[in-house]
Amino acid sequence: MSDVTDPVSEARIPRHVAIIMDGNGRWGAKRGVGRLEGHRRGVDNVRALVELCCELNIPYLTLFAFSSENWRRPKAEVQWLMNLLSGALEKQVKELHENGIRLRFIGDTDAMLQSIQRKIRHATELTKPNSRLHLTIALNYGGQWDLVEACRNLAQQVKDGTIEADQISRQKLNQALSTSELPDPDLFIRTGGEKRMSNFLLWQLAYTELYFTETHWPAFDRAEFCKALDCYASRIRRFGGLAAQETN
Repeated sequence: MSDVTDPVSEARIPRHVAIIMDGNGRWGAKRGVGRLEGHRRGVDNVRALVELCCELNIPYLTLFAFSSENWRRPKAEVQWLMNLLSGALEKQVKELHENGIRLRFIGDTDAMLQSIQRKIRHATELTKPNSRLHLTIALNYGGQWDLVEACRNLAQQVKDGTIEADQISRQKLNQALSTSELPDPDLFIRTGGEKRMSNFLLWQLAYTELYFTETHWPAFDRAEFCKALDCYASRIRRFGGLAAQETN
């Protein structure tokens, strides 16, 4: 494996990495510590990844923490996940702020507990001036929900007379999405062995490089992340056209 800090690799470091952190429960069950402990270890691993992104000067990181479909899980597990989220917001936001990290949340957070909503608002406002790393947490998020909300927003603008229907464009839809302030992801990673998008950033991932690994999220360490970056660096991104070397 090549060293991602060498000059060649630095030139191909993605600007925006998006991750589905899958396999927490299976990791815990496989090791006999239980699914809930697997989720706790998964939260711990987020901190390590954030530190690594800062070290490698990756400016945007988006993590799928809780999907709109995850409410279907057993009630006890959902409650545990909410407690983990609440605890992480309480304990880690100050440190994120001190390290220049901006925290955003996308998704239908109005469905969360009032106590969590207050912590989300506090974290968002506190870290708003920061720019070292833009950390976005997708919480009660679904790509289809995001697109429906954007369409409703544009339909309301047409109704209000702000725009004409024939003025709706790809750019205006981008601006209506919850990720309007972010560049589209360059690299998508899914841990845990599954090979599907699972309703995550469906519009935004149109030309993103996809990377799937069998490694469960709690075991996705520096070496595993570097493998993903090396794989990304080896690809030629055409965006529907031809690469420069293919036109010669």
